[in-house]
Amino acid sequence: MNISEFKAGWIVSDSKVLTLLEETNRLLGELNAFSQLIPDVDFFIRMHITKEATTSSRIEGTQTNIEEALVGKLDVDPEKRDDWEEVHNYIEAINFAIKQLNQIPLSNRLLRETHAVLLRGVRGKHKQPGEFRTSQNWIGVSLKHATFIPPHHQQVPDLMSDLEKFMHNDHIYIPHLLKVALIHYQFETIHPFLDGNGRLGRLLIVLYLVNFGLLHKPALYLSDFFERHKGEYYDQLMAVRTTHKLEPWLQFFLIGMRETTGMSIQVFKDILALKERIEREHLPTFHVRRQANAHALMRSLYRKPVTNIKLVTDLIQAQTNTAAALIDDFIKLKILKEFTGQRRNRLFIFEDYVRLFKR
Repeated sequence: MNISEFKAGWIVSDSKVLTLLEETNRLLGELNAFSQLIPDVDFFIRMHITKEATTSSRIEGTQTNIEEALVGKLDVDPEKRDDWEEVHNYIEAINFAIKQLNQIPLSNRLLRETHAVLLRGVRGKHKQPGEFRTSQNWIGVSLKHATFIPPHHQQVPDLMSDLEKFMHNDHIYIPHLLKVALIHYQFETIHPFLDGNGRLGRLLIVLYLVNFGLLHKPALYLSDFFERHKGEYYDQLMAVRTTHKLEPWLQFFLIGMRETTGMSIQVFKDILALKERIEREHLPTFHVRRQANAHALMRSLYRKPVTNIKLVTDLIQAQTNTAAALIDDFIKLKILKEFTGQRRNRLFIFEDYVRLFKR
């Protein structure tokens, strides 16, 4: 099904789709309210992005978990460093794309530039990073036994040009959430790159929502939903290709949007509750002369919830033993937990906070 088929006009009459659309739009409004009211919201967005990078990459076969993604490369098991690099490339790609939206609109240029960041220096670096494919690709073990064969590579430039025009065509009166569902389906069907299509196609959803003002902050990612319903996700995409029936795919996509938006709202609520509890029960227990250091460390943990003695020493600009004592106090209060089990090069995690992003 070509995206140009929708240009002549299209009416959604499925009552379930319309109901899901209304519910999801209401939740998006609530999510946007949270993202505008919460202090230091960009700290929490970093965690959303880290979770998205680990989840979206895991769909493609990497094994890095969120705790590993939060530590430095040298602190990761050498056998897992390739996966770690892929996840961190994806984090960089997300941040790059969101930042670029301040300068250029969502476009094929932005997608190609983001793809170049995604594949830079990792597995796939020889598969034309930043360029649409110039050879046939497929999904499956071989071309002969492929479960899906995307369009011929000579069609890709025209198909992607058509997709870009569809994104920005104001004369097509389709609600944005349905439009982005169609765009995601079409991108995955074109499969315009030799590698990285899944990750970039999922990122395309949030880029669209931010570009057109449906999200004020990039705090909504569908990879977790797609991973938990992986079989149905692929079946729904394939069903559109074979039957041309859109309603089941739109229902599935909107259910994912509704569920994910609700979960993102709950995460913000839980962050505020955790923050309030720590500020009420724990921070006042510090001596007045140590309050500034305790507050500084607490604030930094929302941005980077894995730390070590050197990082804390630099943060509070104090002696190593002062930083170590502060960390010990945070451990006694069960704010921090040592998770390497080592006597040297120990790492400490703000476990209650990280757990909010693992559900």
